[in-house]
Amino acid sequence: MHVLIAPNAFKHALDAREAALAIQKGMEASRLDCTCECFPVGDGGNGTCALIVEHLGGYMEEATVQDPLGRPVQAAFGMVRGGRTAVIEMANASGLHLLQVDELNPLKAHSFGTGQLIRAALDRGVQQIILGMGGSATVDGGTGILAALGVRFLDAAGMSISDLPAGLSALHALDTTQLDSRLAGCSLTVLCDVVNPLLGDEGAAAVFGPQKGATQEMVGRLEANLSVWADVIRATTGRDVNRLPSGGVAGGASAGLAGVLNATLANGIDYFLQITGFDERLARSQLVITGEGALDQQTLHGKGPYGVAKRAKQQGIPVVGLAGKVPDEPVAELNQYFDVLLPIGNAPATLAEALAQTGSHLTRTATQVGNLIAAAKTIGKPFL
Repeated sequence: MHVLIAPNAFKHALDAREAALAIQKGMEASRLDCTCECFPVGDGGNGTCALIVEHLGGYMEEATVQDPLGRPVQAAFGMVRGGRTAVIEMANASGLHLLQVDELNPLKAHSFGTGQLIRAALDRGVQQIILGMGGSATVDGGTGILAALGVRFLDAAGMSISDLPAGLSALHALDTTQLDSRLAGCSLTVLCDVVNPLLGDEGAAAVFGPQKGATQEMVGRLEANLSVWADVIRATTGRDVNRLPSGGVAGGASAGLAGVLNATLANGIDYFLQITGFDERLARSQLVITGEGALDQQTLHGKGPYGVAKRAKQQGIPVVGLAGKVPDEPVAELNQYFDVLLPIGNAPATLAEALAQTGSHLTRTATQVGNLIAAAKTIGKPFL
Protein backbone atom coordinates (compact mmCIF):
# COMPACT_ATOMS: atom_id res chain seq x y z
CA MET A 1 0.00 0.00 0.00
CA HIS A 2 1.31 3.44 -0.94
CA VAL A 3 0.28 6.11 1.58
CA LEU A 4 0.24 9.81 0.70
CA ILE A 5 0.74 11.89 3.85
CA ALA A 6 -0.54 15.43 3.25
CA PRO A 7 -1.23 17.38 6.45
CA ASN A 8 -1.58 21.09 6.99
CA ALA A 9 0.35 22.76 9.81
CA PHE A 10 -0.75 22.04 13.38
CA LYS A 11 -0.88 25.65 14.55
CA HIS A 12 1.46 26.61 17.42
CA ALA A 13 2.84 23.05 17.44
CA LEU A 14 4.25 21.71 14.16
CA ASP A 15 4.62 23.05 10.67
CA ALA A 16 3.19 20.94 7.86
CA ARG A 17 6.48 19.19 7.05
CA GLU A 18 7.11 18.30 10.69
CA ALA A 19 3.57 16.92 10.98
CA ALA A 20 4.02 14.83 7.83
CA LEU A 21 7.29 13.35 9.09
CA ALA A 22 5.73 12.48 12.46
CA ILE A 23 2.90 10.63 10.70
CA GLN A 24 5.35 8.85 8.39
CA LYS A 25 7.37 7.70 11.39
CA GLY A 26 4.25 6.15 12.90
CA MET A 27 3.14 4.42 9.71
CA GLU A 28 6.59 2.94 9.16
CA ALA A 29 6.64 1.67 12.76
CA SER A 30 3.34 -0.14 12.27
CA ARG A 31 2.80 -3.70 11.02
CA LEU A 32 1.36 -2.47 7.74
CA ASP A 33 3.35 -3.30 4.61
CA CYS A 34 3.42 0.17 3.09
CA THR A 35 5.46 2.88 1.44
CA CYS A 36 4.96 6.49 2.46
CA GLU A 37 5.26 9.78 0.64
CA CYS A 38 5.17 13.11 2.47
CA PHE A 39 3.43 15.99 0.74
CA PRO A 40 2.92 18.80 3.30
CA VAL A 41 0.27 21.29 2.22
CA GLY A 42 -0.71 24.91 2.82
CA ASP A 43 -4.02 26.66 2.26
CA GLY A 44 -2.83 30.26 2.15
CA GLY A 45 -1.98 30.46 5.84
CA ASN A 46 1.47 31.25 7.16
CA GLY A 47 4.04 28.85 5.69
CA THR A 48 2.18 28.15 2.45
CA CYS A 49 4.57 30.09 0.25
CA ALA A 50 7.65 28.35 1.65
CA LEU A 51 6.04 25.02 0.78
CA ILE A 52 5.30 26.17 -2.78
CA VAL A 53 8.94 27.17 -3.23
CA GLU A 54 10.05 23.82 -1.80
CA HIS A 55 7.70 21.72 -3.95
CA LEU A 56 8.67 23.63 -7.12
CA GLY A 57 12.40 23.54 -6.42
CA GLY A 58 12.75 27.32 -6.22
CA TYR A 59 15.17 29.50 -4.31
CA MET A 60 14.98 32.31 -1.78
CA GLU A 61 15.92 35.98 -2.01
CA GLU A 62 16.11 38.56 0.78
CA ALA A 63 15.33 42.25 1.10
CA THR A 64 15.47 44.78 3.92
CA VAL A 65 11.94 46.09 4.51
CA GLN A 66 9.81 47.64 7.22
CA ASP A 67 8.14 45.51 9.87
CA PRO A 68 4.53 46.35 10.92
CA LEU A 69 5.77 49.27 13.03
CA GLY A 70 8.22 50.63 10.48
CA ARG A 71 11.42 49.11 11.84
CA PRO A 72 13.94 47.51 9.46
CA VAL A 73 13.77 43.74 9.13
CA GLN A 74 15.27 41.18 6.75
CA ALA A 75 12.52 39.34 4.90
CA ALA A 76 12.79 36.44 2.46
CA PHE A 77 10.67 35.68 -0.58
CA GLY A 78 10.76 32.83 -3.06
CA MET A 79 11.51 32.64 -6.76
CA VAL A 80 10.20 29.77 -8.89
CA ARG A 81 9.72 28.90 -12.55
CA GLY A 82 13.15 30.11 -13.53
CA GLY A 83 12.72 33.43 -11.75
CA ARG A 84 9.55 34.36 -13.63
CA THR A 85 7.32 33.97 -10.55
CA ALA A 86 7.81 35.39 -7.06
CA VAL A 87 6.17 33.72 -4.07
CA ILE A 88 5.77 36.17 -1.20
CA GLU A 89 4.72 35.40 2.38
CA MET A 90 3.11 38.51 3.85
CA ALA A 91 4.02 37.41 7.37
CA ASN A 92 7.74 37.61 6.58
CA ALA A 93 7.47 41.40 6.45
CA SER A 94 4.16 42.18 8.16
CA GLY A 95 3.64 39.22 10.47
CA LEU A 96 2.21 38.96 13.94
CA HIS A 97 5.32 37.10 15.08
CA LEU A 98 7.44 40.23 14.46
CA LEU A 99 5.74 42.09 17.33
CA GLN A 100 5.84 41.68 21.07
CA VAL A 101 2.52 41.21 22.84
CA ASP A 102 2.62 44.76 24.22
CA GLU A 103 3.20 46.12 20.69
CA LEU A 104 0.03 44.70 19.14
CA ASN A 105 -2.14 47.54 17.83
CA PRO A 106 -3.87 47.19 14.45
CA LEU A 107 -4.53 50.93 14.35
CA LYS A 108 -0.76 51.39 14.03
CA ALA A 109 0.47 48.17 12.40
CA HIS A 110 0.81 48.49 8.62
CA SER A 111 1.64 46.29 5.63
CA PHE A 112 4.17 48.64 3.98
CA GLY A 113 6.93 46.03 4.20
CA THR A 114 4.93 43.56 2.13
CA GLY A 115 4.64 46.20 -0.58
CA GLN A 116 8.41 46.60 -0.42
CA LEU A 117 8.78 42.85 -1.00
CA ILE A 118 6.55 43.15 -4.06
CA ARG A 119 8.78 45.95 -5.33
CA ALA A 120 11.87 43.81 -4.71
CA ALA A 121 10.29 41.04 -6.77
CA LEU A 122 9.48 43.50 -9.56
CA ASP A 123 13.12 44.61 -9.49
CA ARG A 124 14.00 41.03 -10.43
CA GLY A 125 11.76 41.16 -13.49
CA VAL A 126 9.02 38.74 -12.42
CA GLN A 127 5.90 38.28 -14.52
CA GLN A 128 3.75 36.79 -11.76
CA ILE A 129 3.46 37.26 -8.01
CA ILE A 130 1.80 34.77 -5.68
CA LEU A 131 1.01 36.34 -2.31
CA GLY A 132 0.18 34.33 0.80
CA MET A 133 -1.42 36.47 3.50
CA GLY A 134 -1.61 34.25 6.57
CA GLY A 135 -0.23 35.41 9.91
CA SER A 136 -0.35 39.18 9.34
CA ALA A 137 -0.41 41.67 12.20
CA THR A 138 -2.49 44.19 10.26
CA VAL A 139 -6.04 45.37 9.67
CA ASP A 140 -5.11 48.11 7.23
CA GLY A 141 -7.01 46.95 4.16
CA GLY A 142 -3.73 46.61 2.27
CA THR A 143 -3.15 50.36 2.32
CA GLY A 144 0.44 49.90 3.48
CA ILE A 145 1.19 47.59 0.55
CA LEU A 146 -0.35 50.07 -1.87
CA ALA A 147 1.52 53.01 -0.32
CA ALA A 148 4.79 51.17 -0.87
CA LEU A 149 3.80 50.66 -4.50
CA GLY A 150 3.18 54.37 -5.06
CA VAL A 151 -0.47 54.99 -4.19
CA ARG A 152 -1.17 58.23 -2.30
CA PHE A 153 -4.05 58.50 0.17
CA LEU A 154 -5.64 61.95 0.20
CA ASP A 155 -7.91 63.74 2.65
CA ALA A 156 -10.65 66.19 1.66
CA ALA A 157 -8.09 69.00 1.32
CA GLY A 158 -6.00 66.91 -1.08
CA MET A 159 -3.24 66.38 1.46
CA SER A 160 -1.48 63.03 1.83
CA ILE A 161 -2.47 60.94 4.84
CA SER A 162 0.66 59.63 6.47
CA ASP A 163 -0.61 57.96 9.64
CA LEU A 164 -2.07 54.83 8.05
CA PRO A 165 -4.07 52.87 8.95
CA ALA A 166 -5.53 55.04 11.73
CA GLY A 167 -5.79 57.98 9.31
CA LEU A 168 -8.14 56.11 6.98
CA SER A 169 -11.01 57.83 8.79
CA ALA A 170 -10.07 61.01 6.89
CA LEU A 171 -9.65 59.32 3.50
CA HIS A 172 -11.37 61.11 0.62
CA ALA A 173 -9.60 60.05 -2.58
CA LEU A 174 -6.74 58.04 -4.07
CA ASP A 175 -3.93 59.22 -6.29
CA THR A 176 -2.62 56.32 -8.37
CA THR A 177 -0.58 58.35 -10.84
CA GLN A 178 2.66 57.18 -9.22
CA LEU A 179 1.65 53.52 -8.94
CA ASP A 180 4.56 51.29 -9.98
CA SER A 181 4.07 50.89 -13.73
CA ARG A 182 5.66 47.42 -13.72
CA LEU A 183 2.52 46.04 -12.08
CA ALA A 184 0.73 46.38 -15.42
CA GLY A 185 2.86 43.57 -16.82
CA CYS A 186 2.69 41.32 -13.77
CA SER A 187 -0.24 39.20 -12.58
CA LEU A 188 -0.99 39.15 -8.85
CA THR A 189 -2.69 36.20 -7.17
CA VAL A 190 -3.67 36.30 -3.49
CA LEU A 191 -4.04 32.94 -1.72
CA CYS A 192 -7.01 32.98 0.67
CA ASP A 193 -7.53 30.57 3.56
CA VAL A 194 -10.81 32.07 4.81
CA VAL A 195 -13.99 33.27 3.11
CA ASN A 196 -14.73 36.17 5.47
CA PRO A 197 -15.81 39.43 3.82
CA LEU A 198 -14.23 42.82 4.43
CA LEU A 199 -17.03 44.26 6.59
CA GLY A 200 -19.68 43.15 9.07
CA ASP A 201 -19.91 40.70 11.94
CA GLU A 202 -17.85 38.14 10.01
CA GLY A 203 -15.50 40.76 8.60
CA ALA A 204 -11.84 41.63 8.99
CA ALA A 205 -12.18 43.93 11.99
CA ALA A 206 -14.73 41.96 13.99
CA VAL A 207 -13.21 38.51 13.54
CA PHE A 208 -9.50 39.12 13.13
CA GLY A 209 -9.00 42.46 14.90
CA PRO A 210 -9.05 40.96 18.42
CA GLN A 211 -6.52 38.31 17.36
CA LYS A 212 -4.16 41.17 16.47
CA GLY A 213 -4.59 43.13 19.67
CA ALA A 214 -7.72 45.19 19.01
CA THR A 215 -9.97 46.15 21.89
CA GLN A 216 -13.71 46.43 21.29
CA GLU A 217 -13.33 50.18 20.87
CA MET A 218 -10.57 49.58 18.30
CA VAL A 219 -12.73 47.08 16.43
CA GLY A 220 -15.36 49.78 15.94
CA ARG A 221 -12.79 52.24 14.62
CA LEU A 222 -11.24 49.63 12.33
CA GLU A 223 -14.64 48.71 10.92
CA ALA A 224 -15.46 52.36 10.25
CA ASN A 225 -12.08 52.91 8.58
CA LEU A 226 -12.47 49.85 6.34
CA SER A 227 -15.95 51.03 5.37
CA VAL A 228 -14.52 54.40 4.29
CA TRP A 229 -11.78 52.54 2.43
CA ALA A 230 -14.32 50.40 0.55
CA ASP A 231 -16.32 53.49 -0.43
CA VAL A 232 -13.22 55.22 -1.83
CA ILE A 233 -12.20 52.10 -3.75
CA ARG A 234 -15.65 51.93 -5.35
CA ALA A 235 -15.58 55.63 -6.21
CA THR A 236 -12.08 55.34 -7.71
CA THR A 237 -12.20 52.01 -9.58
CA GLY A 238 -15.87 51.08 -9.74
CA ARG A 239 -15.13 47.82 -7.89
CA ASP A 240 -17.37 46.98 -4.92
CA VAL A 241 -15.31 45.07 -2.35
CA ASN A 242 -17.81 45.29 0.52
CA ARG A 243 -19.05 41.71 0.29
CA LEU A 244 -16.26 40.27 -1.84
CA PRO A 245 -15.75 36.64 -0.78
CA SER A 246 -12.43 36.38 1.10
CA GLY A 247 -12.14 40.18 1.13
CA GLY A 248 -11.39 40.04 4.86
CA VAL A 249 -8.14 38.07 4.48
CA ALA A 250 -5.18 39.66 6.29
CA GLY A 251 -7.22 42.48 7.76
CA GLY A 252 -8.81 43.34 4.43
CA ALA A 253 -5.56 43.42 2.45
CA SER A 254 -7.11 41.02 -0.06
CA ALA A 255 -9.99 43.45 -0.68
CA GLY A 256 -7.60 46.38 -1.06
CA LEU A 257 -5.46 44.60 -3.64
CA ALA A 258 -8.46 43.24 -5.52
CA GLY A 259 -10.11 46.65 -5.53
CA VAL A 260 -7.15 48.81 -6.53
CA LEU A 261 -4.84 46.40 -8.41
CA ASN A 262 -7.49 43.98 -9.69
CA ALA A 263 -5.63 41.13 -7.99
CA THR A 264 -7.10 37.64 -8.31
CA LEU A 265 -8.32 36.13 -5.04
CA ALA A 266 -7.81 32.36 -5.19
CA ASN A 267 -8.89 29.55 -2.89
CA GLY A 268 -5.59 28.84 -1.17
CA ILE A 269 -5.64 25.05 -0.94
CA ASP A 270 -7.04 24.47 -4.44
CA TYR A 271 -4.41 26.76 -5.94
CA PHE A 272 -1.67 25.14 -3.87
CA LEU A 273 -2.61 21.60 -4.89
CA GLN A 274 -2.85 22.58 -8.54
CA ILE A 275 0.45 24.44 -8.78
CA THR A 276 2.42 21.78 -6.88
CA GLY A 277 1.17 18.80 -8.91
CA PHE A 278 -0.66 17.08 -6.06
CA ASP A 279 -2.89 15.03 -8.36
CA GLU A 280 0.14 13.23 -9.81
CA ARG A 281 1.11 12.03 -6.33
CA LEU A 282 -2.50 11.13 -5.59
CA ALA A 283 -2.77 8.94 -8.68
CA ARG A 284 -0.23 6.44 -7.31
CA SER A 285 -1.64 6.28 -3.77
CA GLN A 286 -4.07 3.88 -2.10
CA LEU A 287 -4.56 5.86 1.12
CA VAL A 288 -4.35 9.53 2.09
CA ILE A 289 -3.64 10.78 5.60
CA THR A 290 -4.20 14.46 6.30
CA GLY A 291 -4.94 16.66 9.29
CA GLU A 292 -4.43 19.87 11.24
CA GLY A 293 -5.10 21.21 14.72
CA ALA A 294 -8.89 20.82 14.48
CA LEU A 295 -11.13 19.04 11.99
CA ASP A 296 -14.68 20.37 12.24
CA GLN A 297 -17.28 22.34 10.31
CA GLN A 298 -14.77 25.12 9.70
CA THR A 299 -12.58 22.63 7.85
CA LEU A 300 -15.15 22.60 5.05
CA HIS A 301 -14.68 26.34 4.45
CA GLY A 302 -11.54 26.02 2.33
CA LYS A 303 -9.09 24.57 4.85
CA GLY A 304 -6.17 22.44 3.73
CA PRO A 305 -7.39 18.98 4.82
CA TYR A 306 -10.73 19.58 3.08
CA GLY A 307 -9.01 20.38 -0.20
CA VAL A 308 -6.86 17.25 0.12
CA ALA A 309 -9.80 15.02 1.07
CA LYS A 310 -12.03 16.39 -1.69
CA ARG A 311 -9.50 15.50 -4.38
CA ALA A 312 -8.86 12.09 -2.87
CA LYS A 313 -12.54 11.21 -2.74
CA GLN A 314 -12.96 12.28 -6.37
CA GLN A 315 -10.45 9.52 -7.16
CA GLY A 316 -12.11 7.01 -4.83
CA ILE A 317 -9.17 6.99 -2.42
CA PRO A 318 -9.95 6.60 1.32
CA VAL A 319 -8.93 9.43 3.65
CA VAL A 320 -7.88 9.38 7.31
CA GLY A 321 -8.00 12.70 9.15
CA LEU A 322 -5.89 13.24 12.28
CA ALA A 323 -6.35 16.27 14.54
CA GLY A 324 -5.96 17.55 18.04
CA LYS A 325 -9.72 18.02 18.12
CA VAL A 326 -12.57 16.37 16.20
CA PRO A 327 -16.36 16.65 16.72
CA ASP A 328 -17.90 14.64 19.58
CA GLU A 329 -20.80 13.62 17.35
CA PRO A 330 -20.70 12.52 13.70
CA VAL A 331 -20.95 15.36 11.18
CA ALA A 332 -22.49 14.18 7.92
CA GLU A 333 -20.74 16.79 5.80
CA LEU A 334 -17.31 15.82 7.18
CA ASN A 335 -18.04 12.12 6.71
CA GLN A 336 -18.53 12.72 3.00
CA TYR A 337 -14.81 13.48 2.73
CA PHE A 338 -13.12 11.73 5.67
CA ASP A 339 -13.53 7.97 6.07
CA VAL A 340 -11.99 8.13 9.53
CA LEU A 341 -11.53 11.08 11.90
CA LEU A 342 -9.23 10.45 14.85
CA PRO A 343 -8.21 12.74 17.72
CA ILE A 344 -4.55 12.27 18.55
CA GLY A 345 -4.70 12.99 22.31
CA ASN A 346 -4.82 10.07 24.74
CA ALA A 347 -5.07 11.66 28.21
CA PRO A 348 -6.26 14.84 29.91
CA ALA A 349 -3.74 17.61 29.30
CA THR A 350 -3.41 21.37 29.32
CA LEU A 351 -3.25 23.13 25.97
CA ALA A 352 0.47 23.75 26.45
CA GLU A 353 1.07 20.07 27.18
CA ALA A 354 -1.00 18.97 24.19
CA LEU A 355 0.87 21.30 21.84
CA ALA A 356 4.24 20.10 23.11
CA GLN A 357 3.26 16.46 22.56
CA THR A 358 1.73 16.90 19.09
CA GLY A 359 4.57 15.15 17.28
CA SER A 360 4.62 12.07 19.52
CA HIS A 361 0.80 11.90 19.49
CA LEU A 362 0.73 11.98 15.70
CA THR A 363 3.32 9.21 15.53
CA ARG A 364 1.49 7.01 18.04
CA THR A 365 -1.88 7.50 16.35
CA ALA A 366 -0.45 6.82 12.89
CA THR A 367 1.11 3.60 14.17
CA GLN A 368 -2.28 2.43 15.37
CA VAL A 369 -3.88 3.36 12.05
CA GLY A 370 -1.31 1.21 10.27
CA ASN A 371 -1.81 -1.66 12.73
CA LEU A 372 -5.59 -1.56 12.27
CA ILE A 373 -5.29 -1.72 8.49
CA ALA A 374 -2.79 -4.57 8.78
CA ALA A 375 -5.08 -6.48 11.15
CA ALA A 376 -8.03 -6.04 8.80
CA LYS A 377 -5.97 -7.41 5.93
CA THR A 378 -5.09 -10.58 7.88
CA ILE A 379 -8.76 -11.50 8.19
CA GLY A 380 -9.57 -10.51 4.65
CA LYS A 381 -11.68 -7.53 5.66
CA PRO A 382 -10.83 -4.11 4.26
CA PHE A 383 -10.41 -1.57 7.04
CA LEU A 384 -11.31 1.27 4.69
